[in-house]
Amino acid sequence: MDPVRRPRRLRTDGVRPLVRETTLSPSDLIAPVFVDATTDERVPIDSMPGHERVPVEEAVARVGEVRETGVEAIVLFGIPESKDARGSRAWAEDGVVQRAVRAIAEETDAYVITDVCLCEYTDHGHCGIVEESAREDPTLTVRNDETLDLLSRIAVSHAEAGADMVAPSSMTDGMVGAVREGLDGAGFADLPIMSYAAKFESAFYGPFRDAADGAPAFGDRRHYQMDPANAREAMREVRLDVEQGADVLMVKPALPYLDVVSAIRREFDHPVAAYNVSGEYAMLQAAAERGWLDLDEVARESLLSIKRAGADLILTYFAERIAEQLPTDRGR
Repeated sequence: MDPVRRPRRLRTDGVRPLVRETTLSPSDLIAPVFVDATTDERVPIDSMPGHERVPVEEAVARVGEVRETGVEAIVLFGIPESKDARGSRAWAEDGVVQRAVRAIAEETDAYVITDVCLCEYTDHGHCGIVEESAREDPTLTVRNDETLDLLSRIAVSHAEAGADMVAPSSMTDGMVGAVREGLDGAGFADLPIMSYAAKFESAFYGPFRDAADGAPAFGDRRHYQMDPANAREAMREVRLDVEQGADVLMVKPALPYLDVVSAIRREFDHPVAAYNVSGEYAMLQAAAERGWLDLDEVARESLLSIKRAGADLILTYFAERIAEQLPTDRGR
């Protein structure tokens, strides 16, 4: 054999780490945290083993647990004490996320990202104001333009509480522009926006909707979340968000849409994030519980594939578990 054609020479144990093209570190990872205003004790999430809802009073302790693993960034999701048609608790000064953010910001140095959406706060479970006849006619769902003002109010309330970044996730047309205008007008021009720029109407969200109590009471979200069949449309969506002022571009879910992650990485010079969602987490957990897969091995490989596809940041329920197994990059 021609000695030039022996790539195995670079696969031995000694040289393998030296030529590794993609690496993971705790600073690549963002950990989701669920804060629940309806409970005074931690509540395990059955469909997401290892995760739980925590009361507001334990938000700081929960973030401390995350940071002990080397992960410094968290994204907060809130479960309010009450819901209504407009999701008014989402922007309340004493809302669940606002209270948690203030406590975390006062007592820790964690980097706090907040989810900006309405599905957890509305009594119908949709991501905005719905048409009056939407319950009878599933082709009618969210009133796009009326929802934008509410998203802006939520983002400003999070900024006022001390959030470091806001993440609008509703896939409402114009959401980034509305949030940017609201933040700038309230004196938060330097606060970054991580937009769920390409969020697909996916079957992988089931466990999250249980965790955050945000499943639609009627209909579905296909009228505002993206068709899983469309990659070119994703690029149009992302381009619009960039034009409106998005600072970080999120793809959700991650693993079934690595082609989209890769395409965005090639086309745009913004940081790219990918959400390794609840269903991706739950299916690996279920297979591991049956002894079919090594959980740590497949989790690391999954996250590595997301990073290799082009993601700079990975929001994942595996953040703490995998971060503890990775070399730390603190002190560099």
